[in-house]
Amino acid sequence: MSLSDDGGYGGDSHRGPETGQTRTRLPDNDGEGYGYGSARRSRTGLTSRNLITIVGVIVLLLAAIAFANRGGSGNSESPSNDSPKDTGAAQPTAPTGTKPVTGKNGGIATGFPKTEQGAESAGANYAVALVSADILKADARHSIVKQAFAPAKVDEMQSKLDAAYSTAFLKKLGLDANGNAAQGMTYISRTVPVGTKLVKLEGDTANLEVWCTGLFGTAGVKSTTPVTTDWFTMRLQLTWASGDWKVEGFSQQDGPAPVNGDHKTSGADQIAQAVKQYGGFTYAR
Repeated sequence: MSLSDDGGYGGDSHRGPETGQTRTRLPDNDGEGYGYGSARRSRTGLTSRNLITIVGVIVLLLAAIAFANRGGSGNSESPSNDSPKDTGAAQPTAPTGTKPVTGKNGGIATGFPKTEQGAESAGANYAVALVSADILKADARHSIVKQAFAPAKVDEMQSKLDAAYSTAFLKKLGLDANGNAAQGMTYISRTVPVGTKLVKLEGDTANLEVWCTGLFGTAGVKSTTPVTTDWFTMRLQLTWASGDWKVEGFSQQDGPAPVNGDHKTSGADQIAQAVKQYGGFTYAR
């Protein structure tokens, strides 16, 4: 799943406009009638028809992202390759023992310090919020935009995302006009940051990348877009505003993605329940 200030979310489960997007992979046509069978599946098991459908979904999400990011101020461009650290040494994301923030607003962490660690922590937490299931729901989306973006960007991004996540777009994801799945179904979009990289920190601005994996799709016996995983990198441009790091612009690209493991697939009910039972985290550097 993914996003960007130029256009949206992303994916087909929902990597929306280049402000974000999600991917959906259809189940194999093996007669079981659902992609959550008990048998192990691999990428090679997909039929040509399913591959075509998947590609179509990905194209749809990417288009939404591009639409949302269209006409941006240019802040969504790829960040500079200049690094605040020694480029000759590896800079792994490692725990520091320092708490990232002391508060939250609307479920999103706030109060990030004006430091390298603070910028990376802010980027990781904003990546989670911008590629969540709530971004598809108008009221929740407006709250996220107001909290995550710099004040000067709020109106612009709200308009772009509202246009990108239109009723027609939601319908293609199998959701109603309010971003809800059909009765008996659960739409899932959860992003998990794997690591962060601060590309540039200068004065009141910071450019960074957040490498993510995530779960995207609709859990339900009759779902045609079963929950699958995705790997992508969020690029965020942050600015220091109102005593906190805020998003100025963002974009997304696929990968890096590891080789898929041959794991036994869980049932749709198990996936839906797991998402409800296991809460998310506040991410720190």
